[in-house]
Parts: sequence; C-alpha cells; structure tokens
Amino acid sequence: MTTLEQLSSIRTYIDDHYDQPLSTAELARRAHLSRYHFIRLFRRFFRETPHQYLIRQRLEQAKYLLANSTLPVTDICFAVGFESVGSFSTLFHKSIGWAPSVYRARVWEQRRNPYKFIPGCFRTMYNLSPSENDQSG
Repeated sequence: MTTLEQLSSIRTYIDDHYDQPLSTAELARRAHLSRYHFIRLFRRFFRETPHQYLIRQRLEQAKYLLANSTLPVTDICFAVGFESVGSFSTLFHKSIGWAPSVYRARVWEQRRNPYKFIPGCFRTMYNLSPSENDQSG
C-alpha cells in the first residue's frame, strides 16, 4: 500500500467516524506512521492537517443537519462529535460566518423566499421574477 493509499484510507475512516472521538495519535497508528510524520504527510497530500480535516467534516455535517432537520443545536453539536456547545458554536461562527441558529434561520428563510436573497439589480438584469406563490423581498 502506498503512502497516498494509506492516507486516503485514513481520510475515509475519518469520514465514516467523524462523530466519534478521534485523536491524531490513533489515526497515525492506523496509518502505521509516527504521529508527526503522519501529520506532515497528511498536510502535504491534502493541504490540511488531520485535525483540520476532521473539524471541517464535522462542520459540514452540522450544516447539513441544521438545514435539513429540526434537531436542537445542542443535539446537532453532540451528534457530529463535538464535546462542547461553546466550542462548536465558536468554530461554526468562525468558519461559516454565522452562529448555528442564525445559519439555520437563513437557510430556511432562503428556501421559503429565494428571491429575497437575490439582489434586485441581478433580478432585473436576468429578468428573474418570483412566481405568484413566492413573495418578493
């Protein structure tokens, strides 16, 4: 197995187990590499550390759940593998630009009224107008 195959296998493992506690040391053992060598190689091949990749996967799943479920933010936080609502909310806001509850509200509002989020000049330029069932914003 080549190094890239080993690292790809670990990335797949992270994808499948993002909701569980995963340490860099454990992932390095699975790749049969020392911790520091594993981090260096992972970053070289994927342009981010294993920890950054794990956090990104958790945040992407949180975005999906916020947009497509009615689970409380706290439940989503724990469902995607974070251990603290505070750290989850801080990371989410730093990465996405909004607090989790604001992100959810914006996504749901955009689904209800998509034209509200398209600038008027753009709607005019491309002759976009809401159907009779949509409300214009």
